[in-house]
Amino acid sequence: MEKKLEKRWIAAFVITAAVAITGLFWDHDTVSAPNDQFNSTDAIVPADVAWLLTASCLVLLMTPGLSFFYGGMVGRKNVISTMLKSFICLGVISLLWVSVGFSLSFGAPLGITIDGVHYGLIGNPTDFAFFDFVDEHPHSKMATTIPFVLFALFQMKFAVITPAIITGALAERIRFISFLMFICLFCIFIYAPLCHMVWHPNGLLGSYFGVKDFAGGTVVHMSAGFAAIAGVLVIGKRKHLEYIPTNIPFVLLGTGMLWFGWFGFNAGSALAANHTAAMAFATTTIASASAMLTWVFFDRLNGRKVSALGACIGAVVGLVAITPAAGFVSIPKSIFFGFIAAIVSNCMVNWKSLKRFDDTLDVFACHGVGGIMGMILTAIFAEGENASLLHGGWHIFGHHMMALLLVAAFSFFGAMALYKVTNFFIPLRVSEEAEEQGLDLSQHNEMHG
Repeated sequence: MEKKLEKRWIAAFVITAAVAITGLFWDHDTVSAPNDQFNSTDAIVPADVAWLLTASCLVLLMTPGLSFFYGGMVGRKNVISTMLKSFICLGVISLLWVSVGFSLSFGAPLGITIDGVHYGLIGNPTDFAFFDFVDEHPHSKMATTIPFVLFALFQMKFAVITPAIITGALAERIRFISFLMFICLFCIFIYAPLCHMVWHPNGLLGSYFGVKDFAGGTVVHMSAGFAAIAGVLVIGKRKHLEYIPTNIPFVLLGTGMLWFGWFGFNAGSALAANHTAAMAFATTTIASASAMLTWVFFDRLNGRKVSALGACIGAVVGLVAITPAAGFVSIPKSIFFGFIAAIVSNCMVNWKSLKRFDDTLDVFACHGVGGIMGMILTAIFAEGENASLLHGGWHIFGHHMMALLLVAAFSFFGAMALYKVTNFFIPLRVSEEAEEQGLDLSQHNEMHG
């Protein structure tokens, strides 16, 4: 067993070394890209650059924020392992994004032709491999006023936090090396195709179906939520389901970091320092405030105590729900987004049938359901002529519902297949002895407190 385990780590090191050496000898080309893809540097708007640099930093902060948010909720024996699984995504996904992930997400569309128009299912993996052609020139369609490299780095932070969200569902029982393998597969085969289909100018869901996802309710939260519940079904329940959250102040700190970082997540998705960014900033914080209060009061109406944990979860649910609509709805409507999403997610968190699956930190009930609610509400309330159900866009609403089913099925069944592939090569679950000892000691030989 020890020899077999050693081979896994040798393989992981060899892959990292191969990426590093390939980068050293890669003939990095930033000159000969087709001219029609890029604008002159004269098109750069300094204010937009400054804002997107700031927004990228804010989104990066969300991942350590998420690690505190999750780490404070688990039992004392699993704090470090839970936090590290979020934090390690900053390393793993960043390298994967530079080498191939950005190309798969935003490269030239590979897909299907409908009525003479080509729609992408995924990007060409060679277009921007190792950030080829990703330099100071703005892209003519995707980032018209900022350097393309800044757009790539901003999007990288979204790719990083998506698999980190999944960790909360599988906490206290998933093997670390297996998790690393799974998140690489998830980024390549689930996140990148969804990102391309929704956010690439010729993506199938965004361009053909007209799906509106301002900052990631579909791409990030729905994909993570359904991948989380798939993982729970494959890995199974923990041996001891009852636990006491270790550190509520960690949860409060993590929530504050997430809320702060979410301004970059949503307002930064305007890709400019403009009125859309300002509105997204406002709707983000108001939806979260509404959801936090709704969660607390709804708990009390159902005979539960007012808790810091509940307030924090409610705030995050509001952030999740407003994400796809942040730049598309008014501030008053964002209050309703937070209100209704908090009630629905609260009911799901406390639904006994869902609790049987042992989603450790209720990732599906909060992120998955929050993303679903955000997508539905966006299809109903997004402002603009024919933009949503309330503004004459019956076809847009119908397309959103079809896309919702497609994304749910793709994320759930795709993730389930990837878990099984991972388990074939490396067992997903730690041994009973390791689980009983706690993953902090058994996986990392470290202790909290």
